Amino acid sequence: MIRQKRTLLLLSSLVTLLPIVVGLILWNRLPETIATHWGIDGQPDGWSGLPFAVFGTPLTMLAIQWFLVLITSLDSKARERNQKPFGMVLWIIPVMSNLCCYCVYALALGVEFSMSNLMIAAMAVMFLVIGNYLPKCRQNYTIGIRVPWTFADEETWNATHRVGGRMWVIGSLVMLLGAVLPAKFGIPLFVIAMLVICIAPIVYSWGFYTRKRRSGAEIATTLKPMKQGSKTFTMVVLVFVVVMLIAIFSLLFVGDIHMEYGEDSFTVVASFYDDLTVNYAAIESIEYRESDLDGVRTWGYGSFRLLMGYFENEEFGSYTRYTYYRPGACVILHADGKVLALSGKDPAATREIYETLKDRTGL
Repeated sequence: MIRQKRTLLLLSSLVTLLPIVVGLILWNRLPETIATHWGIDGQPDGWSGLPFAVFGTPLTMLAIQWFLVLITSLDSKARERNQKPFGMVLWIIPVMSNLCCYCVYALALGVEFSMSNLMIAAMAVMFLVIGNYLPKCRQNYTIGIRVPWTFADEETWNATHRVGGRMWVIGSLVMLLGAVLPAKFGIPLFVIAMLVICIAPIVYSWGFYTRKRRSGAEIATTLKPMKQGSKTFTMVVLVFVVVMLIAIFSLLFVGDIHMEYGEDSFTVVASFYDDLTVNYAAIESIEYRESDLDGVRTWGYGSFRLLMGYFENEEFGSYTRYTYYRPGACVILHADGKVLALSGKDPAATREIYETLKDRTGL
């Protein structure tokens, strides 16, 4: 397959590396430090030096592309029966490489747009393309919905990919709707749609295969029987994917912050992030605000449940935050010359934190 497609592989590899050329042209206009990672709230929370921003992402994308091509080429069934899906494998990574890098460059040069909405739109289009290719994908070991029962029966494979393709197309259209909505609605909609299109075809596939076996219909496949090790590996991968999807959903929508009050200090105990202990004697002032606190996260954790870590805004400069997502109220502490923002799940819980700290500190 690599020999047959070497011209396309070379061309797609050059396209993957094209952002390096653009980055070198823009080199003197780009800042020394560039935002290269954004949190779920659309705010930048990771920065890289200019050399890594220009060279690192395209080279990483090229390595991913060659790995996918190599894995696909090792499967004789994929070579023989999936020419069009293989072409998709060749071009998805180059497109993503250029899109990601040009967005990074544009934001670094001051162009204003929503990175989260743009990435949702890009992912939606990718799922739309894959959904159109799924029904064309014939039985093989590397491309498609790879579960033991689709390997075991060609009719199950074909039915799964036909229905799965429709699900992915519909799901991608739902994701595109999320791309035009505010992030607080668009990202949850995207995540839910992605979970559905990843899990629903597998559930349908299992039901189709089970019904066919119970009916006594012939089970037939064009593949060689899978070795026990291969079956085990496939099931491990499937379980891993499901666990990862559940973990992603949990990171986005669950978690808690609660306060533990001691004799001389209090501790903020937070899910998914380091706890924070503050001595009462170090607190210089306490303020209750009936509004949220704005700011851009520079490091930490952000989801549709919690916002924690280091933030910056015009009022305080750099400050630390342990709050729920858009809590409606917050407590502002000045301690040891630093600013800390806290909140409960709602304004009433935040008010309770404020009153407790007032009593403990005597301020």
